[in-house]
Formats: sequence, structure tokens, C-alpha cells
Amino acid sequence: MSGNDRDHLLWRPAVLGETNSVLASKSNISQAGRDSVARAAVDILGRGQPPQGAAGSRTGLAVGYVQSGKTLSFTTVLALARDNSFPIVIVVAGTSNDLFAQTNSRLLEDLHVANSYGPPRWIHLRNPDEGARPLVQSVLDNWRDEENLPEDRATLLITVAKQHVRLGNLNTLLEHFDLHDVPIVVVDDEADQASLNARVNQGSETTTYQRLLDLRDRLPRHTFLQYTATPQAPLLINIIDVLSPEYVEVLEPGEGYVGGRDFFGGNRQYTRVIPPEQVPSRENPIDEPPETLLQALRVFFVGITAALIRTPWGEANQNRSMLVHPTRTTQEHFQYFQAILAVKEEWVRVLNLPVGDHDRTELEADFLAAYRDLQGTMGAELPELANIMQRLRRNIANVQVREVNRRVGNRARDFDWRQAYAWILVGGQAMDRGFTVKELTVTYMPRGIGTGNADTLQQRARFFGYKRQYLGSCRIYLEAQALASFEGYVEHEEAMREELARLQRNGRALRDWKRRFILSPDLQPCRSSVIQQDIVRGNYSDDWFYPKMLRMSPGAIAANRALFEGVQARFRFQADQRFTLPAQRHLICENAALIEVLDEVLLKYRIEDPLDTQNSIGFLLQVSQALKRAERRNEIELANLYVMRPDFQGSRGVENGKLGSARRLLQGKTKTARGENYPGDHVFIAPDRISVQLHVFNLTENGHPTIEQVPVLAVWIPARLEVDWVVQDQG
Repeated sequence: MSGNDRDHLLWRPAVLGETNSVLASKSNISQAGRDSVARAAVDILGRGQPPQGAAGSRTGLAVGYVQSGKTLSFTTVLALARDNSFPIVIVVAGTSNDLFAQTNSRLLEDLHVANSYGPPRWIHLRNPDEGARPLVQSVLDNWRDEENLPEDRATLLITVAKQHVRLGNLNTLLEHFDLHDVPIVVVDDEADQASLNARVNQGSETTTYQRLLDLRDRLPRHTFLQYTATPQAPLLINIIDVLSPEYVEVLEPGEGYVGGRDFFGGNRQYTRVIPPEQVPSRENPIDEPPETLLQALRVFFVGITAALIRTPWGEANQNRSMLVHPTRTTQEHFQYFQAILAVKEEWVRVLNLPVGDHDRTELEADFLAAYRDLQGTMGAELPELANIMQRLRRNIANVQVREVNRRVGNRARDFDWRQAYAWILVGGQAMDRGFTVKELTVTYMPRGIGTGNADTLQQRARFFGYKRQYLGSCRIYLEAQALASFEGYVEHEEAMREELARLQRNGRALRDWKRRFILSPDLQPCRSSVIQQDIVRGNYSDDWFYPKMLRMSPGAIAANRALFEGVQARFRFQADQRFTLPAQRHLICENAALIEVLDEVLLKYRIEDPLDTQNSIGFLLQVSQALKRAERRNEIELANLYVMRPDFQGSRGVENGKLGSARRLLQGKTKTARGENYPGDHVFIAPDRISVQLHVFNLTENGHPTIEQVPVLAVWIPARLEVDWVVQDQG
């Protein structure tokens, strides 16, 4: 936010010692980056429930990228809460014990909970129950004692797993305290997962959702912050739901972050396609390592060797990892795991053969291909081939291969990354959301898009992260449809973030935002079980938009009449002289700026029917995307305007207030008694640009007049501006 945008804050948190201490410990982040994190934290907390004044609650949504530093953001918010005299902060994190432990450990480290001297600044409770009553009461008493200085009062940090039993225990504990005067911050990490009510369409509630509502009921004065990289579900739940966010903060990644735009927004220099015959399935069992897997392994081995050569002796070098994510079944994980071990052993054996041996020569040729592949992105950073080949065998031998799934019980916290420099991890769902793979460079994922949920697909993107310094050695091998879906998701994500950021800058409430997304028809925005209101999908491509419900309220008709009159006064029209009958003569304005047509015509036209409204939101999204693309090209997008038959009053029949087929709105081809051929209204367009027709009709029902002079907008959208969209209008 800019300085002026701070006017939207409900109160102004002060950045003091605790916040500065957290950020100062991040020596890997520049001062500008630390300042950015602090500003975002002030915005997030400042738009929440003020700690003073009337009791109440506020729900905020913080949207980051996958693996972009969301944990640092909410850690800074918690530190800022302590700086501003919040006695209690609560973090709900991790649907599994593994992920909970990972977040819990990171929080304690970043907040220096165990490293403080003198009176504790933080008192930590992990998954507390009623046994913690004396400690909680002591914290509250200290905060209420006015003789205590703020710096001498400890803030209670409660971390609780996102499991209904753990949340139930916390609720039982909090029942014993009067918290009416206690400002509290609650952070819901990965808020799109498990928190939402997945039984909303069954008329009931999931237990975790119930426990979160119970928790909020016990906190008379609190801010509830939802953190996620995939906000589709929180945005699409019913806006009257208690967990529906009221405001949004779009988090910007720090320096060095590599995300969807880098991997999927360009020329595919880092991505490779796994052909269908190398993708395992019931119909296509894979009995030996696919060629693309061998290619990925060779690229990984050359890449780690290059990194080790470029690191001076004695200087710290980060890990390098490869992720093999085949399918959901642990049996196939085991097959890939065994195959990789066998390949690794065989290549070490062959590279130990005498120079000139046929098998060694063939394998060296394969590694030469991998070397040339990396040359395209690493350039001068890639050492000479001879240096690579000299060390390759030893480095391959030292790579650790691990299977990560329930079958073997490996978990994220079980890895001591110091035991080896390079790792290959083989697994499935266990390595999706929240699993941290250290310094991942090569990903091999021969699996489709599954259920097709956009948020689930994006959470598989463990290959995102802060890796700009070694981006050239990164590769992603994907099945074709998955690759296309990731590329489509980038456009979806960037458009969504842009809309949310605009809402944030304007200080508008999220409930006022029309839920609209660019999204491939191959993907659903999120799991349908949490969505109560219907969504509408569409894509106008060489097609017309116009309202199907022509019977509007008198207020809407009057407003649209005034709009049409203003359009004729604002734009410069010329009469079409090709036809003599008033019913066939129109006014034309060519080469109008589309941005002006959008602002002065399309956005001001009033529509009342819910389905028409959703389709209108969709076509307006296509218009806005057309303007964005033109702006990126430094061009001006143009449009044509037509006032249809201004000197003739046409009529259209309606049935139960609804128009029939599209042919009944636009006049078709006709031949007059004078022999003139009228080609039809549909030809009054510019085929390659937005074309807007303004019609005025008298409505009739069963041959009898009903409403006079109803303004109807018809818009032609050319195929070059097609965009697949999803819309949900909550009214």
C-alpha cells in the first residue's frame, strides 16, 4: 500500500522492538525487503479489529504465492501484535502432526521464544488443555496490572494443530476466562484447507469448522487472519459465512523468488513434456525407467556437479534436491524408488569403466545432451564439460535417495539435510502442501491434474521458492495436460491477485467484490463441497452478450434510457446511408477507445437478472483482459458503437418476462418491397474488435404492449479476445 492507502486502516499499529527484532534476524533479506514485510504487517493488523474501543471481530485474508514467505509475514504480524499490547496470539496450523511441528518450530525460532534473556517476552503453549489454566490466568493478570510495563508483560503464544480434538481442548480451556477486554490475533495457516465447511450443501457442519466457530465465539475482541497461497475457496464460500473474509492483503514475494511467471509464463525454457506413453496408469504400466526420467536424472546430476565445482572449498553450499512425484499409490512410489537406486548404481559402475569403453562412451554421450540442455539456461555459470565429467561419478554415488510416504513413514521433520549435499525424494501426496524440499532444482511429475481443482494443482508446486541464484539449473518435467494447466493457472492467479490488489488499494470490502476468475475449463476453482452458491462458466468467442431478461424494473429502464441518450451526446456518430427504410438505418461510431466505451457504456448499463449479471461480469472480465494485453503491448484497443434504428421503434415479444432465442433480439436478413436486401443486425460489427449495439424496443406479451422503450445492450466479442472465465455472483 502507498501512504495514502493507509487511510483505510482502522487503527495504526506501531512498529517497535519485537517486530524489528524478528526482521533484523533475517540477514538473507535486504533492508528494503524487511521494510516491505513490516509495511504489509501494519496493513494486515491495522485493518483488523482495533485493540481499543468497542468489542468485535474482523476477518482478513492474506494471499501469497506458494512457498513465498507467508510464515514470515504472519510471524511479523504476531510480533507487531506484541508491540501493540496484545496479551494473546493464537496460531492454528497443520492438519498433520508433521506440518504442525514444522510451523511450530519455525515460529519459536523466528520469535526467539527460547533465546530471550530476563523476564520472558513470550510464553508458549503447544496444543494446550485445561491443565494450562493457571498459566493463562497469570498472563492475563500481568497484563491487567497497570503497574507492569508493557515490555515486562509476556505475550501468550498458543499454537494448536488444525484438528478438532486439539481445537476442542483449546475451546474448553478458554471457557474459564473473561476475555472481553483482551485483544487477540488468530492466524489460520493454510486457511483454505480443512477450516471451511465441506458439508455446507448437506445442511450440516464439519467438526473442524465447528471448533473454529466455537473458538471465535470465545474471543469477544479479535482479528482472524486467513493465510493461503490458494484463496479460491475462502473467496467463494457464502459471504454470510463467519469465515468469509472482510478484507484482503496481497503479499508480494521478496527478492529472489521464482514462481509461476518464471516457469510457466514464458517460452518453456525450464519445462519439459513427459509423453503419454511414459505416464504410468492402469492401462499403461511402466516396467522400466522412462526415458524422460533418465533425462531428468542426468540433468540433476550434471547440475549438482556444476554447483559443487563453482563453490570454493570451505565455503557453505546449500543443498540440491530432486523431487519425483509419480502417482498417489505407494506401490508405484516404491517402483520408482527402486528404479532410481538401480540407475544410480549402474551409472556409477559404467562411469568407472576404462575410458573408451563402449558402454561408458554411450553414457557420456547422454550426459553431454544433459550438459547442452543446461547450457541453454546456465550459460557461463556452467563449468567446462571436462570438469563436470571428472567429478560426476563421485557426486552421483553420494546422492541420497529417499521414499516419502506413509508406507515407509518418512516425514519432513525426519530429514537431516546436513547428512548429504544432494537428495532425490520419491513420493506423492505427502509432499504436497506444506512439505519443504530444500533447494529443489529438478521435478519429475508424471501424473495428470487429478480432480482438476486449481488450488490443489497449485499446491503441488513445490518447485516454487527463493532460488533465483540457481534458476538456470532448474527443470520441471510434466505430463502435457498438467503443463498446460499450470500455464493456465498463471494467468488465473495473476488476474485474481491483480483484482484483489486493486480492491486492497481502494480499501473496499471483499463482500463488495464480484467473484470472477480467469480459469481454464479443465480446472475447477476449488473443491465443490465448500461452495454453496452456483458458479457460471463461459467464454465469449465470436459471440454476443445481451441480457436475456428484458423486463426490468422502472428504475433500471429509466437509468438505461438516460445512459443511451448520454452515449449519443458523448461519442461522435455518423449515419449509415446504405439503406432507406428507418428500420434499417443506424448510427455508427468507429474507432472509439475501448477504455472509454467500458467506462461510459458497459459498466454503467444496469442489469437485474442474476444469470444475466453473472454473464455480464464474465464478458466484462474479457474486456478488462483485452485492455491489459493492449497496455502491455503499448497499444490502444478500439471498439465500434452502433445506435440501432434511432428513427424507428421496434418491438420484441416476451414470454413470462423472458426473451426467446437470440435470433429474436437481432433483426435477421430481410428483403423489402422495394427490393432492398437488409443483411441483418449481426453484420453491424467490426469482426476483430468489441462492437456495441444500442437497441430500444417496445415489449409485447401475447401480442399486447407491456413496456415501452426498453434499452437493450448487445455486445459482440471477437475470437481473438476469448478468455475462459468463472463467475459467482452473491448478490
